[in-house]
Amino acid sequence: MNRSSFSLKSTAAALALTMAGAFGTHSAFAASYTIDPGHSFIKFGTGHLGIGTVQGRFNSFTGTLQYDPEKGPEAQQVTIVIDTTSLDTNHAERDKHLRSADFFNVDGFGEAKFESTKFEGDAKGGTLTGNLTFLGTTREISFPIVMTGEGNDPWGGYRVGFEGEYSLTRKDFGMDYQLGPAAEVVKVELFIEAIKDK
Repeated sequence: MNRSSFSLKSTAAALALTMAGAFGTHSAFAASYTIDPGHSFIKFGTGHLGIGTVQGRFNSFTGTLQYDPEKGPEAQQVTIVIDTTSLDTNHAERDKHLRSADFFNVDGFGEAKFESTKFEGDAKGGTLTGNLTFLGTTREISFPIVMTGEGNDPWGGYRVGFEGEYSLTRKDFGMDYQLGPAAEVVKVELFIEAIKDK
């Protein structure tokens, strides 16, 4: 295959945030964090001819989260917005095709968005649930996430980190360009650091 399929890696979409608490919809009392784009990555990959894997990433995305494990699940929330025009598979012709109406249709839908609604787990990780909007379709998705660390950074900030992985079925969002059975599902991976707002 000379083109990859969607991966909201994270897709996200997303995407997806753990930290020692849960991610729900009511975030008025939790601390606010902003995703650090310089130390965060959203990657995607899908099968190529049943032989290898085509991988890519989104170079532009933003996100915020409300995080305070002491406040409980209802105080935690995350939002990630991906600029789908920024997809990059290190192959100009393939990227051009991926941006077309056959795949990401970036002229009609330049963004993909994930908003969390629930987290089930503990301080080490668990399952994140939320709404993923992609290609004009919104679906509830769930995927595992793991907290990778938190603490002070050398620049006077406080950071939290997490990783998540979601398997996206392309046809669920209307992306049905035929690439063969090996490319029907796209693995979306999130590697996130977020900085506490001052």
